[in-house]
Amino acid sequence: MGTAQTGLIGLVLLLGLVCVPVPGVPGTLLCWAAVLWWATSEHTTLTWGVLAGATALLACVQVVLRLLPNRRIRDSGVTWRTVVDAGATAIAGFFLLPVLGAILGFVGFLYVTERIRLGGGHRTAWTATRTAMRAVGNSVLTELLACLLVAGTWLSAVLAS
Repeated sequence: MGTAQTGLIGLVLLLGLVCVPVPGVPGTLLCWAAVLWWATSEHTTLTWGVLAGATALLACVQVVLRLLPNRRIRDSGVTWRTVVDAGATAIAGFFLLPVLGAILGFVGFLYVTERIRLGGGHRTAWTATRTAMRAVGNSVLTELLACLLVAGTWLSAVLAS
């Protein structure tokens, strides 16, 4: 497979990561489709193993997401724009400090944004952050972490081959 095709697959994965926090956009499906494209182009044991692992992980995450309580972000007062921006910060955090950086980036961005929006102190901002995390953050963060693990595994496999 050529470098251009690998680059396009990477862009589809990146697009999927960016789309995970956006409501109505199938970011997880884009990530999985990129790995499927790669596996069907390469035809190696490694690529099929990564695809199998990605399929299992993303399927499990979909089951977990259905089991999480369904809460409305509208009730928390946090905008979808804030959630999308927190997701982008989590993606950057994942690559700066693998796995833990995603969690810190997501929650940290929500906290800072809520502190600015509410104009209050730590207690008010932290209460709003917890409310936002209960409303949407847990499901978005779970799905984003799974997609980041798939993307990181794909990148590791590409660099190893």
